[in-house]
Amino acid sequence: MQTLKVLKDELIVILVAAGPVLELRAAIPLGIAMGFTPVQSTILSIIGNLIPVPILLKILKPLFDYLGRTKMFGKIAEWIKQRTLKKSEKVEKYRALGLFLLVAIPVPSTGAWTGCLAAALFDIEFKYSFPAITAGVVVAGLIVFILSNQVVAFM
Repeated sequence: MQTLKVLKDELIVILVAAGPVLELRAAIPLGIAMGFTPVQSTILSIIGNLIPVPILLKILKPLFDYLGRTKMFGKIAEWIKQRTLKKSEKVEKYRALGLFLLVAIPVPSTGAWTGCLAAALFDIEFKYSFPAITAGVVVAGLIVFILSNQVVAFM
């Protein structure tokens, strides 16, 4: 029974990290609060955050192109594009390096999902965008790990 509980808890951390908005910025502290060590929580969160990346990189551009042409979702798709483009000036200028920086700095409205959307909007090829986003996720995970570890040590 204990093994099932641990697997369930691991899955929760992975799913929070894989989802949009919260990503690993929330998943790492959540995992620590659930009883995982900071290292375990960080590893689970990085894995979870990376799971949707290849899928998103492949489907976001065609999806947004399609949604942009529909009457029902056109305005929402355009709003999301404009919001992402405002946050992605460095991506446009520096391409993969800018994508890495966008993902690596763990602040609200940045992360793997935003990085994938920016890569799609700026037509950054998968062979450049995937490694940049992966490296960004790892760095963001390490930053959140360090911050979370300091809080745990302080308590």
